[in-house]
Amino acid sequence: MSTVSRRPSLTPRQLTRTGERLSFVYLERCTVHRDANAITAQDAEGTTHIPSATIGTLLLGPGTRVTHQAMSVLGETGAAVCWVGEHGVRYYASGRALSRSAALMEAQARQWANPRSRLAVARAMYRLRFPDEDPTGLTRHELLGREGRRVKDCYRTQAARTGVPWRGRRYTPGDFAGGDAVNQAITAAAQCMYGIAHAVVTSLGCSPALGFIHSGHELSFVLDVADLYKTEIGIPLAFDVAAQDEEDTGPRTRRALRDRINETSLLNRCVDDIKRLLLPEAAGSSDSTDDRDVVTLQSDHGHQVASGTNYDGPEDYGDELW
Repeated sequence: MSTVSRRPSLTPRQLTRTGERLSFVYLERCTVHRDANAITAQDAEGTTHIPSATIGTLLLGPGTRVTHQAMSVLGETGAAVCWVGEHGVRYYASGRALSRSAALMEAQARQWANPRSRLAVARAMYRLRFPDEDPTGLTRHELLGREGRRVKDCYRTQAARTGVPWRGRRYTPGDFAGGDAVNQAITAAAQCMYGIAHAVVTSLGCSPALGFIHSGHELSFVLDVADLYKTEIGIPLAFDVAAQDEEDTGPRTRRALRDRINETSLLNRCVDDIKRLLLPEAAGSSDSTDDRDVVTLQSDHGHQVASGTNYDGPEDYGDELW
């Protein structure tokens, strides 16, 4: 096996697209190392090989150790790496982006910077969550009020459907075991969805911090995206898990959510939803900028020119830029 310094970096075209990756892989109490372009997880029971280019999010739980070479290949393949607490409840840190293009980041910044377009994206998010309602003309306060009522209705509906007693949403940070089974399941599902949303957001090159509903936090946009699927996937699945058994709620919720994500192709949908929200004019287009590895320079009148050139005189730009 060649040394890391001699091994060429993978290009965007060689990488597995975000929507085709595993939603997340959770590891704990093991050593994560590298073998060629795979990572290995070694514990007392042996060694497991995981192709790094197929991972959307790698969740590193308690007792994990990760080598420099493992992080190197995960960085090359654009996998999001999240250091989390036991049961995946707490989030600590994460890795880099898969996309080399800034198109979605720039679109996100433009939409976010204008108060009108920021509200328009918030309304579009509400419409994605509740397609039976028209949020046109609603203020932010009205959007929040309607969202709150819909979530409460979802809790009551799922409790009636599954027969699980519902006494309200209760979660104390740092005390996962303090809640009842259904609250534990809701928390576990939410934390997994945050990790998945974070992986998609960063892999597309978007800013996790520039939210359209949430604000003031480094993961505001991640919370926005994760909430798109709360009442459709997260909450119903949590009640299903709680209805089956009250033991090992966290691990069973993560496994059930993993299966549901694969069944519904949620990663593909998440990618499409983000693009549709930030670049509505490009929705449905087969022309993608995800695999472009191009750096340009900004010029006047919205034009961009190639980098790597010395633009000392007007003749270097071309008449169309003047």
